[in-house]
Amino acid sequence: MSELTDNQIKRQDWVDNSIFELVRSLNPTANSIEWNIEMIAEIRDTMQDWFVENLQLCSSEDFY
Repeated sequence: MSELTDNQIKRQDWVDNSIFELVRSLNPTANSIEWNIEMIAEIRDTMQDWFVENLQLCSSEDFY
């Protein structure tokens, strides 16, 4: 397996952080939501499926 480029790492960080911010902004309560990579990964996988498989907008690599 090849190493990720700096751009790929930046993209992964950006995607994960964007998902986390979305979750926090959609939270209908005053309770805080802590960083949870399992939750983020599950949401990311669903979104990736939509972008790659359903909408056929990009490859998995381009998305994440």
